[in-house]
Amino acid sequence: EALGNSGNKMKANYLVVGTNDLEASVNFYDSLFEKTKLTKVRETDRMTFWHCEHFVFSVAIPFDKEPATNGNGTMIGINVESVDEVKRLYNKVLELGGTCEGKPDQRDSSNYSAYVRDLDRNKLCFYAWTT
Repeated sequence: EALGNSGNKMKANYLVVGTNDLEASVNFYDSLFEKTKLTKVRETDRMTFWHCEHFVFSVAIPFDKEPATNGNGTMIGINVESVDEVKRLYNKVLELGGTCEGKPDQRDSSNYSAYVRDLDRNKLCFYAWTT
């Protein structure tokens, strides 16, 4: 959580990654999320949404119709709550055609994580607090 200008707490509750192939991206994330709490809730001609509790994950063809690109240094961190789930999701991404950016490992005394890229090269980090 972060503090906004007015002192009210703000919480990030959704994210969108761009894609150049919506069908392939939706298939990738449908498979990746199949054993998680994220459930596909809405599809449009340029965007698909998965939801759980207070969080929404989306893939979209960019609104400006320019090619989707990944940001150098941009990464999405997803707390998956267990070391086993970090490993499972990492392996699932590789199975689905994504790539490794850092194998599952204990990064420091409290963080176990793995880094991957999806089909559009968006960087994801799956992590679990271990202390």
